[in-house]
Amino acid sequence: MNQHVNAVANRLSLRSPQRISLEILARLGEIISLEKGADAGQALKAIQKEFPTVTDFERDFPSLCFALATGVGKTRLMGAFIAYLYKKEGMRHFFVLAPNLTIYKKLIADFTPNTPKYVFQGIAEFAVDPPKIITGDNYEDGRGVRGSELFDADVHINIFNISKITSAETTGGAARTNVPRFRRLQEYIGQSYFDYLSGLDDLVVIMDESHRYRASAGMRAINELKPVLGLELTATPQVERGGETEAFRNVIYSYPLSDAMQEGFVKEPAVATRENFDLKNYDANRLERLKLEDGVRIHENSKVELEVYARENGVPIVKPFMLVIAKDTDHADALLKQIEDKSFFEGRYKGKAIVVHSNLRGEEKDETVEQLMNVEKADNPTEIVIHVNMLKEGWDVTNLYTIVPLRAANSKTLVEQSIGRGLRLPYGKRAGVDSVDRLTIVSHDKFQEIVDYANSPESIIKGGRRSSISPMSARSR
Repeated sequence: MNQHVNAVANRLSLRSPQRISLEILARLGEIISLEKGADAGQALKAIQKEFPTVTDFERDFPSLCFALATGVGKTRLMGAFIAYLYKKEGMRHFFVLAPNLTIYKKLIADFTPNTPKYVFQGIAEFAVDPPKIITGDNYEDGRGVRGSELFDADVHINIFNISKITSAETTGGAARTNVPRFRRLQEYIGQSYFDYLSGLDDLVVIMDESHRYRASAGMRAINELKPVLGLELTATPQVERGGETEAFRNVIYSYPLSDAMQEGFVKEPAVATRENFDLKNYDANRLERLKLEDGVRIHENSKVELEVYARENGVPIVKPFMLVIAKDTDHADALLKQIEDKSFFEGRYKGKAIVVHSNLRGEEKDETVEQLMNVEKADNPTEIVIHVNMLKEGWDVTNLYTIVPLRAANSKTLVEQSIGRGLRLPYGKRAGVDSVDRLTIVSHDKFQEIVDYANSPESIIKGGRRSSISPMSARSR
């Protein structure tokens, strides 16, 4: 086995799917040329001989997708990829793409030394000489091109939000030009930063949530960077086009959620309802109130049980929160008003709920994003997050324990998009205790639909555990 794979995998304590992914990357370095301008067609033929699932790179350069389930550790794998390519192949320049502001900020934090989830923790070379981090916010100061400076970092990692390289920026309320700032001439290098990157002979592009870069503008911009290799990471290797699902053709390794559940890398989802529940007895408003109240009872029970577990086992206390999925922005604001009202659990959730939706602007949006990024912290007062279609991916929290879906959606959407946010385990592995290892979805009205889907062959969770809440136990919670 490649000694560099062993070194990186051991130092970063990679899980089995992460290690397999790294071994595949090592094999790629043996069977294709990692040089700028290499024949992509020849590379595809070589890869297909060993990895027949790859039928097309879908880009102008060799680009491979690693389809890993939510919660397995895609960001840590990015760090492993970079460390390996530097140690074994001598590659020094990397371009990490984020699909939105939340993931962009998270990636910057995770690639910054002395942060809780630092991706290179244990890599000796980077402890002495950590990579230089260039972002969409600081690249114009020239730090990315000063390779000749004394004591300059050997490895450069560029972290950019996709909008930075595809959208025109505005000045004084109007677009100054249709060309993104990223592509404009920079006097200190005599060309744009985009052109500088595209001229590098060892640029590797790493795409987080790569299903978000299949639109024409994103595809074109990435192709024009002319990297030697693309490494794509996503839990959903497919895109929706014309109402139909189109699977990726460049998936080289797949590790589905069903495997992650079986091997204990994520929480186990449970769908909760009331015993003998009859939907005909409830109008829309009463049903919504019932689901909210039962969700809070489950949340409060989880809070107590998690604290008991932590004290009995000498581990940090996990502060759980509940996610409410609203129909639209007006519905979200109405739910917040209801949750903070004195009639709802005696008003004890006033100041403990936040709303996240696309209508937030300016300081209000920045403050909410900051709260979301810190929702795991014990001193963060947020216990209920209400959202409208904004938290499908990239929000890596470990303390989401209860989900209350209140928008109309088919069962597959509820399962695949909603529960993905709550699958990460707070202690990195299962504790063998239901209160720590279980994510509960409160769905009285769609209980049977979700259960049927979970048990169907195409389900991503393939038989996730079901639970039932009786009226009495719900009241006690």
